[in-house]
Amino acid sequence: MIQRDEQLPVGDERGSAPPDGRPLAAQPKWRRDFPIDWPHDEWVSRREFTRFLVLTSGALAVGQLWIAAKSLLGASAPAAPELQVAKVDELPVGRARTFHYPAGSPPRILVRTAAGFVAYDQQCTHLLCPVIPAVEQGRLYCPCHEGWFDLETGRPLAGPPQRPLPKIRLKVVEGRVFATGIEEQAR
Repeated sequence: MIQRDEQLPVGDERGSAPPDGRPLAAQPKWRRDFPIDWPHDEWVSRREFTRFLVLTSGALAVGQLWIAAKSLLGASAPAAPELQVAKVDELPVGRARTFHYPAGSPPRILVRTAAGFVAYDQQCTHLLCPVIPAVEQGRLYCPCHEGWFDLETGRPLAGPPQRPLPKIRLKVVEGRVFATGIEEQAR
């Protein structure tokens, strides 16, 4: 049996000398890890390879089952308390304001339309770029990849986004606008 550190003579049927002629032990680590001669190569048995494939496939299957179970069980966000986000007279028609609901969350956007108030996540569902209201067009615009969302429903209209924006439930009481919850919308 040939040892890894043993120098083979040039032309030996068991292997060849490294290109620079130094012994194998003096070669860089990458050359020792990836030998060019069969006798120096370390074989992986079919059993070891099959074990690796089974374990990797099992891990992927468990991950997929976890995602499916979480989706089927409807893992919803915990209920957040009501939060005042604006006063009605502070926001004219066609204007918008950002806010955080619940505290510490990603930014949300409150838009006043002629019909009332709507609020959504300000992050595009494609790559989390901030959306910009285009109230006169009845849309929300994502400038990163030319994505458009319907201002009334949050559903994607054009561009790469495939999922609707999460909608923030609102209520207006005594001239104040309150955020009361988050709706994850289905496709």
